[in-house]
Amino acid sequence: MRRIGDTAIAAVTVVALGTAVWLLGAGSGTHAPPQPAAAEGRPDPAEERLTAAALEPSPPTRIRIPAIRVNAPLMGLALTPSGSLDVPPAEKKNLAGWYEAGTTPGETGTAVVAGHVDNTEGPAVFYDLGALRRGAVIEVDRQDGTVAVFTVDAVEVYSARAFPDDKVYGAAARPELRVITCGGGYSKTTGYQGNVVVFAHLTGSHAVTSRPAAT
Repeated sequence: MRRIGDTAIAAVTVVALGTAVWLLGAGSGTHAPPQPAAAEGRPDPAEERLTAAALEPSPPTRIRIPAIRVNAPLMGLALTPSGSLDVPPAEKKNLAGWYEAGTTPGETGTAVVAGHVDNTEGPAVFYDLGALRRGAVIEVDRQDGTVAVFTVDAVEVYSARAFPDDKVYGAAARPELRVITCGGGYSKTTGYQGNVVVFAHLTGSHAVTSRPAAT
């Protein structure tokens, strides 16, 4: 198991974050979610050096990723009895979750956000996560009225059998964020074969401004 804060997360990263039932119904699988290119797994050292000062702890309320049109509320996630990270209700396709026993986005450490790639009706909140590129911006609204702004360092896909717990969940000396969904191909017998993981670090913050809320 990997420990985040004071709580251990099992090697199985999350409960299923997608079903692909709708994809199978479509036949050929030509509408499969995008997977990251190999080049997106190589961080830019210059970008990584630009890190903003850590924020005080505050629970997140919403995540926005403009490059892939994500604007979603966040719910708190706990661990299942087996030690895996739980997931948002599958029927709420535009809802993401954060690991509330761990680091809050913006404070020093590794914060974790997870969401579905699809449900039985079609694409869900993080369907296009694999299309994200290095340098993209992720914004997280927080209860204290601040927005934590992260810059994407890398986007990678891992098989379930070779999921790098230490790399994804390991402690960080600066404010970092991981965004996770299913990916890595699909099997009719075992489901999605792995996970897409976005690695990002804090590069700024500002006050929440009034904007229409997506549901």
